[in-house]
Amino acid sequence: MDFKKILVAVDKSENADRAVAYVGEIIRDAEGFCIELLAVNRPPQRDLFPDQAAWEAQAQEQTRQLEAALEKAKDILLSFGTNLKCISIRIMDSTDPSIARPILEAQREGEFGTVVVGRRGVPKSEEFLFGSVSKRLVTEARGFTVWVVE
Repeated sequence: MDFKKILVAVDKSENADRAVAYVGEIIRDAEGFCIELLAVNRPPQRDLFPDQAAWEAQAQEQTRQLEAALEKAKDILLSFGTNLKCISIRIMDSTDPSIARPILEAQREGEFGTVVVGRRGVPKSEEFLFGSVSKRLVTEARGFTVWVVE
């Protein structure tokens, strides 16, 4: 694993923006770092829409919002002086109910030495029912570092 290869999980939240800014601040003057900004795209639940066209419209809108979040994250890194050549952007489609699993898959595929996520701060009752992405990443981390930014 190369600890200078950083995978940053991005969504449409302020927590993700803080995580990206944290990475930008930490590596501001450092050389040799590469950052991949990753958004996990899960399709909307089909049964919530009256027809295929409505579902497809929502799926396209969701993808556009994730693309915008990734562009914003890239701009945050650039504002800290990160070299554009060292930033890559990826949207990973997944039907997995867990967001952590696709992040772990991307980490393994890219051999990232560091994974960064924003902490959502879910209540214990919600964490019990739905789980916590950051908790699962920390629990399953083997051979790489996880930064959880609040």
